[in-house]
Amino acid sequence: MSQENVEIVRAAYDAFNRGDRDAAFRDMHPDFEFAMPHAPSPGPHRGRKEARARMEDGVAAYEAVSYDLDDLRESGEQVVAVIRVRVRPKGTTAEIENHVGHVWTLRDGKAVSLHLFPNREQALEAAGLSE
Repeated sequence: MSQENVEIVRAAYDAFNRGDRDAAFRDMHPDFEFAMPHAPSPGPHRGRKEARARMEDGVAAYEAVSYDLDDLRESGEQVVAVIRVRVRPKGTTAEIENHVGHVWTLRDGKAVSLHLFPNREQALEAAGLSE
């Protein structure tokens, strides 16, 4: 099951990068929870519709957004994604790059939550994988 979870997470990022939001949210449970503990509007945002709206709000200021997976690690029902996020704000050619960690929880082939962390270490710690 854990490899299946890793592939579900990988497919979600691939869909986000293609701009295919419907595919990105396909494997998310209807009661999906999205939280950004270190953000001004941390959530949790509950339900696939609310979570999707918050995620799309978060990227609305950017002309381009990409998620490059540096590492995917599974731990039971959780998958930690270590990511290099690149954004280009609208109206500029500047590119901003940040390294972050995301913790996904999956059950029965569906993503039930996604929590964003400002760095790899915090995400690994949240999943019980701290090094």
